[in-house]
Amino acid sequence: MLMNIKNVLNVPGTSEKIGFTVSEERLAEVHGYEFHSPVQVEGSIANHAGVVMLRLNITFSLLVTCDRCLKETVQDFAYAEEHVVVRMLESEEDEEDYIIAQAESIDPEEIAVTDLLLELPTKMLCREDCKGLCPVCGCDKNETDCGCLNDQA
Repeated sequence: MLMNIKNVLNVPGTSEKIGFTVSEERLAEVHGYEFHSPVQVEGSIANHAGVVMLRLNITFSLLVTCDRCLKETVQDFAYAEEHVVVRMLESEEDEEDYIIAQAESIDPEEIAVTDLLLELPTKMLCREDCKGLCPVCGCDKNETDCGCLNDQA
């Protein structure tokens, strides 16, 4: 989904609104996650005195399996992202810090998917204080206190 941003790049003080739902085809390329809701993206791209800023608000829900107790839950995520957009880079070292507008266009869908993947936690939990499963009997310690670990002490 290429977006031509020639006007924003060339005229300080201009801006454009951005709003879309990430396509199912793009989400199908993301392995290891089950999206429970569409990925909604709202934002803008604006030229402030020659500095072009891309701002994206990304919201979605995932069906996740807790890494401690193995329960499936739906979790909502919301991320606010900001990027500086440039025409070209002087050094390859800066490549991670900027979005390059090749042929005066960007792909906001690709940027949003990359942002959300970088923001997702590495450990998914059903709740912050999840106690997990007992390593002895396998019961869910959130629901019952089996006493297995107390008996071994």
